Amino acid sequence: MDLENYITKKEPTEEDLEIAKQKMQDVLEGRVQVGQKAMINSRADLNQLVPFKYKWAWQKYLDGSANHWMPQEVNMNADIALWKDPDGLTDDERMIVKRSLGFFSTADSLVANNIVLAVYRLITNPECRQYLLRQAFEEAIHTHAYQYCVESLGMDEGEIFNMYREVPCVEKKASWGLKYTKQLEDPSFETGTPEKDKEFLSNLIAYYCVLEGMFFYCGFSQILSMGRRNKMTGVSEQFQYIMRDESMHVNFGIDVINTIINENPHLWDDDMKKRAKDMIIEGTNLEIEYARDTMPRGVLGMNAKVMEDYLKFICNRRLQQIGLAEEYTGVENPFPWMSEIMDLKKEKNFFETRVIDYQVGGALNFD
Repeated sequence: MDLENYITKKEPTEEDLEIAKQKMQDVLEGRVQVGQKAMINSRADLNQLVPFKYKWAWQKYLDGSANHWMPQEVNMNADIALWKDPDGLTDDERMIVKRSLGFFSTADSLVANNIVLAVYRLITNPECRQYLLRQAFEEAIHTHAYQYCVESLGMDEGEIFNMYREVPCVEKKASWGLKYTKQLEDPSFETGTPEKDKEFLSNLIAYYCVLEGMFFYCGFSQILSMGRRNKMTGVSEQFQYIMRDESMHVNFGIDVINTIINENPHLWDDDMKKRAKDMIIEGTNLEIEYARDTMPRGVLGMNAKVMEDYLKFICNRRLQQIGLAEEYTGVENPFPWMSEIMDLKKEKNFFETRVIDYQVGGALNFD
């Protein structure tokens, strides 16, 4: 309707209505529609968060934010006293604590760099990007936690933070992760061709299924087993928080991987399936080697052979999660308590330590 018709309150003509309809259609077509969104190679406006296409990604962002924690909230006094006591821990137990802090501090830095320099740029979905921002912050908290443990226990910082260059079993895992970001961190790298899309998919599988989904699990089970024996309880508690975060990271990453495959089935050919399976098995073997190096003898109710079974169980799980066949038939989980630590609610004296299921106030439900 033109201005004259509006002022004189004349009835709009059919031509006026057609013009108005066309203008409204132009406005609507300029808005991002759900169908325009995609995990990679989307042309939709990345600044428009809603409407959501992947509501699971937004829910993971909310869950991650609700599970916020900081390292300084964990009391380290008992750990400090035990660490300073010459007879408090065995040599093998001390090595496990050092190796865990040494590898984890490097691994979380690698993951954070991968997210910030590669994954965030190449994922073309705003709700998934929102979760990636949360994950990047959590990786920073994890690195802070390792530094807090090292500082609290009076460890040699140079020794711990340089293990990825000085200890072979740690160096091998760190180098394995680095090779999958070298190309993607090049600012000129872009997805959009089958070859480049496969490179990006390989990166996601390497980081979510192996680096976070495999390389942490030997250390997790070792440190948490120590905590179950009332040793290094502060370090163990922080690793519980970290494992909870990492479990969500892995689940998010697997959802992203499967979404890319579903939206781009041409990428998931026999060559890509073989590449993915080979990576996961290779990562499993590196973690088994790490387990043998950190447990030359039985310690904390476990040994390298039992740990190998556990890692093969995890390997089968990762393969199945992206639609591939198991590699190790008949392997069962020898550490069911690991799932219990992640899944069951804890009851702790809030004045002594913080409950593992702590959530920020805005996320709590009251009966």
